[in-house]
Amino acid sequence: MLGFRVMEGFGRPSKELVEKFRTIPTAIVSDNMHRIFAGGTGLRPFHGDAVLCGSALTVRTRPGDNLMVHKALDIARPGDVIVVDASGDLTNAIIGEIMINYAITRGVAGFVIDGAVRDSGAIAKSGLPVYARGVTHRGPYKDGPGEVGVPVTVGGMVVSSGDIVLGDEDGVLAVPQSHAEEILALAVAQQARETGILASIADGTVDRTWVDQTLRAKGL
Repeated sequence: MLGFRVMEGFGRPSKELVEKFRTIPTAIVSDNMHRIFAGGTGLRPFHGDAVLCGSALTVRTRPGDNLMVHKALDIARPGDVIVVDASGDLTNAIIGEIMINYAITRGVAGFVIDGAVRDSGAIAKSGLPVYARGVTHRGPYKDGPGEVGVPVTVGGMVVSSGDIVLGDEDGVLAVPQSHAEEILALAVAQQARETGILASIADGTVDRTWVDQTLRAKGL
């Protein structure tokens, strides 16, 4: 039934492909998606500096309600990132300490919550990557409606189940599964170039002629 359903027929990327993204900064991945795919600056980490990397399991829920998030936890596979579209509402928390601990036993790789969390101290100590829009002590309802496994929007970013979700200290983004191999190749190449630039800065051989060349091309 539309608005109250669980969709489980989506494909997940291979674990090998997901892990290849783990050591690439989100900034570099973003550059190779033309810098227009991002979870927005409102989604901030509540867990410290652990890297988020996994396959999306999406949830769309009524603001302040986490019934379908519980369902997602029950069907999650190891390595899944539970991505929740809670409309950005901060009135009630979507997850807290109990759900975090259950998620860890399920092998969940992390959460992205377009809404609020609670028990932020416990989240920080858990080490499980959690991105959310805010924190409140007020707990959730468990009535529904909601949907699992459907495309959602978090912080202006569209995420489908099976997309590769990445997060670090700069923020969170999702790589569409259909373009993951292409984006990975581009990001790896850029990472290698930037490593070379940093090395040339350190040894004093960095080439800055491009600055004046660009200015001359613009008529300066």
